[in-house]
Amino acid sequence: MSTVLEKSRPWSAPPRPAWEEEPSRAGVAGKGLVLALACLGILFPIWIVVVTSLSSRRTIDQAGGLVMIPKGVTFVAYRELLSGGQVTRAAVISVLITLVGTLFSMTVSVLCAYGLSRSGSLGHRWLLLVLLATMFFSAGLIPTYLLVQSLGLTDTYLALILPGAVSVFNILVLRGFFMGISQELIDSARIDGAGEFRILWQIVMPLSRAVLAVITLFYAVGYWSAWFNASLYLNDQDMMPLQNVMIQLVQKQEAPVGPGQAIKTGELSGLAVQMAVMVMALLPVAVLSPFVQKHFKKGMLTGAVKG
Repeated sequence: MSTVLEKSRPWSAPPRPAWEEEPSRAGVAGKGLVLALACLGILFPIWIVVVTSLSSRRTIDQAGGLVMIPKGVTFVAYRELLSGGQVTRAAVISVLITLVGTLFSMTVSVLCAYGLSRSGSLGHRWLLLVLLATMFFSAGLIPTYLLVQSLGLTDTYLALILPGAVSVFNILVLRGFFMGISQELIDSARIDGAGEFRILWQIVMPLSRAVLAVITLFYAVGYWSAWFNASLYLNDQDMMPLQNVMIQLVQKQEAPVGPGQAIKTGELSGLAVQMAVMVMALLPVAVLSPFVQKHFKKGMLTGAVKG
């Protein structure tokens, strides 16, 4: 009788964990409020920087410094910065260093990651252990500087690329993604006579566009934002990239070569120049990030989660 009653009872699903429950209205409202405050905390300083860079000297003087409410728009600061001089030269240097450095880093990282992802490659286990060891142990700043100096790389642009050209973390992310590609697909390409480089170029890389886009963004942002190597290895001010020029403008309150005369005549505010340089340094990352954002989640998670 009890068996019949148990069979007649409707089946009830086991209770779900707390993190899988439907959020309440108060919870949704609270999350929205926290997200809105976080966005405001990020966007408000950027708004102030952009508005100040587009403000005239009179508006900045009336505001007593940074401008929150725009009163007219002027592009004098950007026109002066891009008309030639120190900032223009530094921006060109940063763009070239970013392009060349990212291309070199991606080439080395992809080749290394593909080799480490093939179980039959020569010495891949020992090489992987050596790479992992560099993530926990470092020779230090002084030996690195002495090595760069002994190689004759000081006061050259190679000193801005080679010391930090390869990231072991990025190689491991690429390796995990490459290992997730079907081995049967690669074996069929080998049967058809394809070599390793052709397999990498025509099969592995097209299937890995998501992770390649993410790692490219990592390297590009790293090169674009780097300033320490330039301050350490470069002595010529004419070779300084944009980030180092921005440090001189903001921290040392130095006027850049070019718009300095406009500042002296009162036509242009030094604060507007500082903010304009900040916008120029931020703009490439802000423009490129949305195009890579759609690949970010897939590129970081695919191949990293097993099971």
